[in-house]
Amino acid sequence: MNTYNINGFDYCELYVSNAKQAAHFYRTALGFFPIAYCGLETGSRDRVSYVLKQNQIRFVLTSPLKNNSEISEHISNHGDGVKDVSFTVNDAEAAWKESTERGAKSIRKPQLLSDDRGETIIATIKAFGDTNHTFVQRDNYKGVFLPGYVVFENNLIADPTGLIHIDHVVGNQPNGEMQTVCNFYEKVFGWHRFWSADDKDISTDYSALRSIVMANENEKIKMPINEPAKGLRKSQIQEFIDYYNSPGIQHIAMSTKDIIETVTKLRDKGVQFLNTPNSYYENLSERVGDIDENLDVIKDLGILIDRDENGYMLQIFTQPLQDRPTLFYEIIQRKGSNSFGKGNFKALFESIENEQKKRGNL
Repeated sequence: MNTYNINGFDYCELYVSNAKQAAHFYRTALGFFPIAYCGLETGSRDRVSYVLKQNQIRFVLTSPLKNNSEISEHISNHGDGVKDVSFTVNDAEAAWKESTERGAKSIRKPQLLSDDRGETIIATIKAFGDTNHTFVQRDNYKGVFLPGYVVFENNLIADPTGLIHIDHVVGNQPNGEMQTVCNFYEKVFGWHRFWSADDKDISTDYSALRSIVMANENEKIKMPINEPAKGLRKSQIQEFIDYYNSPGIQHIAMSTKDIIETVTKLRDKGVQFLNTPNSYYENLSERVGDIDENLDVIKDLGILIDRDENGYMLQIFTQPLQDRPTLFYEIIQRKGSNSFGKGNFKALFESIENEQKKRGNL
């Protein structure tokens, strides 16, 4: 779909029960800085939103101001979670028109928003479950975020943690629906299948999953689509579906240029990560070859490493950010590798299964 060019991730909007407290966590624990706000003071009568940014990453944290609203219903059904994964486009109207003509369900027709800083055009379609995609055309806007938002003015200080941009966003589907969702991205957006793994690649003695990574033309957007595979116990994907009550966004991967520094800062700020089994680091140097980082430090921090023909990558996963075992984050540093850590899946799954066992869900 070259007529409007989906250029990259624009922002991710989360529906949360208390946006003010969530914004405090994202600032103090993750190092994001609040840049914009809308609420009662700006004329918004049904919702309040805080926009936080770190380098190229933008999160919008939104809470309802009324009980009987689409936002409050979403939170009641799913808990805190990602409502919208938005894309920057050259032509939002063309994006909406072509995607709906190809079968996407319209949520919001193209809408012109303007203020004294310029204008933007936005339009929204349904993705899967209760998750949406909003097209954002902002080439004629010079404001801090979007019209309707004001600059968030305060004396708060954020200590950045080195997070740069969104690497990928993962969507979990019920068993048997992965291919349907991937077909949707192929048909509606013209995306291609970038990478895949089946239950032979991603499994332990107890559980397994299948995954296909969908990517846009310039491959700045990558969205792995997962589904559970049959196993002796409940897959982490099925656990997500059970507690989120539908398909949804499982995790967002954020890149860094120095994962050791980033993870050290995040741990110091209280962010909790999955524990990596000590056995993972046995013979690690033989498996991944020479790397720039100190392996002892990598082990102390619990970072995973995988290598492909183009280089290697380092990654680590947080614990869920809310009491429901749903949304979590991944920190990733790529050094040539464009893969998704196939060599780490067994260790990662075992770490997640240990947490599932603690929750009584394995």
